[in-house]
Amino acid sequence: MASVSRSPVLTPGNEPRAAAVDLPVTADLERGYGDVAETVRAAICTGAVGGNLDDAMRRNTCPMTIDVRTPDRPASASDAPLRQARNSAAFWAATGHARGHRVIRRRGFVAVVGDERAGLRVLIQKPDLWREEVAEISDLATRAAGPVDAEDPFSSTDLSHLRMRNWQMPIMLRQPGAVAEPAMNVLRAPSESDLRAAERAVIAAFALARFEPYQGGEMFPIALIHQPGVDVFIASLDGEIAGVCVTVVDGGFGSHYWVGTSPAFRSRGVGRAVMLGSLAPMAGLPVTLTASRLGRPLYESLGFAATTASTWWSSR
Repeated sequence: MASVSRSPVLTPGNEPRAAAVDLPVTADLERGYGDVAETVRAAICTGAVGGNLDDAMRRNTCPMTIDVRTPDRPASASDAPLRQARNSAAFWAATGHARGHRVIRRRGFVAVVGDERAGLRVLIQKPDLWREEVAEISDLATRAAGPVDAEDPFSSTDLSHLRMRNWQMPIMLRQPGAVAEPAMNVLRAPSESDLRAAERAVIAAFALARFEPYQGGEMFPIALIHQPGVDVFIASLDGEIAGVCVTVVDGGFGSHYWVGTSPAFRSRGVGRAVMLGSLAPMAGLPVTLTASRLGRPLYESLGFAATTASTWWSSR
């Protein structure tokens, strides 16, 4: 794979530079040259199939890579577990970095080691964890400062020895396609105050007692929305933030997290609106998510189809 660095690949008229070689070309996009979204769009337009973005928000961390490629074939149900695994790892690693927590990457799992409120998050990345990897997860869980949560999209790793409860939820897949207009205003969180309101809405929607008493910026640090590929969407109704979700684009796939409606606004179409508004920017991508029992009918009505079951483990 060929690589082109800095501005030459982004200069208008340089499209032939990428097309003149028989190799896929990636771009070194530094720190985004001031406007990350515009830089990525420019790289795509000039023919680059991917790019590297250094994370300018943190010191003493590794550069973060965003894959701007779209899949070279239609997504299939068999793709969903791996794609959900990769996307969840991207989301929780971005969240961990934004919170200043330790992120551990291994062949078969990613772990975010948080404090006594955030706890430990384990994202299984392979269906065949090595014995040493299971032992490391067990050690991390034993030493965790707070709650332990683990996601296994492959439903193949047995963590019952940790005496955690477990349950299954379907991984759902939506193929690229048109998205209807939402019935209310849905926007990316444009300011820190909006992000704080979104944070409160999610804590209320999911009854996250561990984040009480409330500490602004703990759940959604401002650095989170500056992570490549991460967006927080808010739906407004009656002048208040009524619904929230987080989306992540990674490896040509999108996914949703923390899709929630404030208790005072339930049964008013807020969930549908925030889903439609957040799906619109990803209409050209396959999108996965892990659905709760209550959320599944909504997702099915939006074109998602269940593929396989993901097993979740929790110490709570």
